[in-house]
Amino acid sequence: MDQGGQSLKGQFLMAMPGLNDPNFYQSVTCLSEHNARGAMGIVINRIHPEINAKMIFDELQINCVAGSERIPVHIGGPVHMNEIFVLHAAPFGWEGGMMITEEVGLSNSRDILEAIAAGYPPQEYIIALGCAGWGPGQLEGEIRSNSWITGPYSATIAFQTGIERRWEEAMKGIGIDPALLSDTAGHA
Repeated sequence: MDQGGQSLKGQFLMAMPGLNDPNFYQSVTCLSEHNARGAMGIVINRIHPEINAKMIFDELQINCVAGSERIPVHIGGPVHMNEIFVLHAAPFGWEGGMMITEEVGLSNSRDILEAIAAGYPPQEYIIALGCAGWGPGQLEGEIRSNSWITGPYSATIAFQTGIERRWEEAMKGIGIDPALLSDTAGHA
């Protein structure tokens, strides 16, 4: 929970310039959970350089339509790297699904992967390997130390903006010009 006890679930978490961890440098994470037990999210602007959706479908022995090799797979974060997550718009109600907000959900069940493979995907989606995770109070501490800034979720940024522009556009969405950011923190 943030300092005021508010959940950041459904928010974007943008890395500040001083966060040099290669897993998160200039990353945008959609927070799917945030409570007293910690936080979890999916990084939305990291494409896996070697894996595509067809490779996942083949591994899971799911028949797929032609063109599945053009569906990118994201690196959702450095936690649970062998788990598949799908961040998606409507429809909802997949077996392993949870609503993040009224307009976006997170699922990690076979039925959503079968629908995508068969050519009947959700309206918009991201397939990701792994997720980002924080223990109790960890994310709040990292925000206080100027590693992260939060902003509202945007389906346009999550699903339609080019990968290389998502961080910049998420920052601009909260009125910040990334070119003017410093990589050092200051506290009054």
